[in-house]
Amino acid sequence: MNDFRTDLASRQGSVGTEGAPSLDADGKKEATVGVEDFYVRFWGVRGSIAVGSPEVMRYGGNTSVIEVRCGSHLLIFDTGTGVRALGIALSDAKEPVDADVFFTHTHYDHVCGLPHFCPAFDPRNTFRIHAGHVTDNGGIKGVLKQMMCSPLFPVPLEIFQANLSFHDFEQGAVLEPHPGVKVRTGPLSHPDLATGYRIEFQGKSICYLTDTEHPAEGHDENILKLIKGADIVIYDSMYTEEEYACRKGWGHSTWQAGAKLCDAAGVKTFVVFHHDPEHDDAFMDKVAAEVEKARPGSIVAREGLVLRP
Repeated sequence: MNDFRTDLASRQGSVGTEGAPSLDADGKKEATVGVEDFYVRFWGVRGSIAVGSPEVMRYGGNTSVIEVRCGSHLLIFDTGTGVRALGIALSDAKEPVDADVFFTHTHYDHVCGLPHFCPAFDPRNTFRIHAGHVTDNGGIKGVLKQMMCSPLFPVPLEIFQANLSFHDFEQGAVLEPHPGVKVRTGPLSHPDLATGYRIEFQGKSICYLTDTEHPAEGHDENILKLIKGADIVIYDSMYTEEEYACRKGWGHSTWQAGAKLCDAAGVKTFVVFHHDPEHDDAFMDKVAAEVEKARPGSIVAREGLVLRP
């Protein structure tokens, strides 16, 4: 076991950068991050389970993770399978990493990449890990320890050599991970609870809302309040209205509900996210065309996409 743990740590700290997205939304090389730069990069856009067929490669098959840069500050939301590529890119920079990690919830597709996040094996790095949905279940540290234990996984959370701290909060709290960076939180409608986030920096805002289900009538008032007037809203749009009819109660929403919600909240840019694993590139192209017609300027998330408010 000790040999295996040592080997895992060494492999996670020495993987290459092949496949890591490095282009912005226009396909151009990304410029150096400025002190006041604010953007979101998508590393995983799929829901429920990762998929790897050639038919999904344009949009991407990794499960949920986004990177938000607030000037020099790094925020990571969820650690689905896409976090492996993010970790490779961070390690390739050869600089110590100081970041805050926020979980919407801890269903497996949103946490399963964490054991393969190579910066967590580097003692130079620091990660503050936050969650607002598991205070009654042993807190976020306890939940992650349950995931990384035998017989589910052969090495424990303690294998990580980075400086880790764990922070549980009540949904509705306003957090300030760094001076000038504000993170507002609110409850989402999902089995086992989930938390939505609004990140505010330099007078702009990015919201991350997954996983959640819309009400039968009207809008979720908690979400409406959280996203009011936001520049970018990333929303769980797993199903079409036709698909949702036989999936009510599953804890997911539709792009149609997301578009209406963003209209009601005065949102600038609506982003379709958490794609169904059954939806290939051809299907997502159709969704992109339909959502553009319904709400011009909307975007369907894909791996490697960078958006600035």
